[in-house]
Amino acid sequence: MHTWYWCNWEGLPYLRCSILDWDHGFFTQQFWPRSPQDLTLVLQPEASVYRLKQVHGNTVLTPQEIAKSTLEDGLASADGLISEQPLQAIWVASADCTPVLIGDVKTGQVAAVHAGWRGTAKKIVPQAIARLQSQGSQLDDLRVAMGPAIAGEVYQVSVDVAAEIGASIIPHNEEQKIVQALHQLPNSPLLADPNPEKVRLDVRRINALQLESLGISGEQIAIAPYCTFQTPEHFFSYRREQEKKVQWSGIVSAKTSQ
Repeated sequence: MHTWYWCNWEGLPYLRCSILDWDHGFFTQQFWPRSPQDLTLVLQPEASVYRLKQVHGNTVLTPQEIAKSTLEDGLASADGLISEQPLQAIWVASADCTPVLIGDVKTGQVAAVHAGWRGTAKKIVPQAIARLQSQGSQLDDLRVAMGPAIAGEVYQVSVDVAAEIGASIIPHNEEQKIVQALHQLPNSPLLADPNPEKVRLDVRRINALQLESLGISGEQIAIAPYCTFQTPEHFFSYRREQEKKVQWSGIVSAKTSQ
């Protein structure tokens, strides 16, 4: 089993996962409003820092592509980043969406992805994996950690949202058929809701199923045992507070190829 454990920086808690053998952290609301520049000093002061203007899409960029992008507020619009060089710190922000950090144990390269329900429906995590493969990664060498996010038991969505996301793993055009098939999966990502027009949706489980359908094994994936909505002492939740605050998650590519 992969362990999730708390670290401490100047009395402030952040989370790490044993599956990732890189400098990384899923930071808590206690670090708000520090920037990725500040947080990189916690992980690896020598690293260069990259972040995005997140737009709930499925675009994944490299630092080099960020440099060539049209910038809004000085930031490139995308929801995933992959490193190209050693010592690149890449960051994503989240409040209920899933922060996904990925590392390649052979090449040392890493990825950071912001996977909300829209990005998940558009398969952003498989997109990041495909980009890592285009840079030489083998699926067996990848390790994936999904950080704190809203848990399925409290994430109520409409049936059509569930079907839109479900279509990413169940190839069918009919909403009802997709939802039925999701309910029948072992360890189903869907839970019943008292309202017949709604369901409860586990977005992290959908992402795990997308990864497994690519041929990544369950042993290569770790999911944080924390729900942003149900852990107010550590995490912002947009659903709970309706405030535009975030926590940052980041990972630094290895100093040299592993």
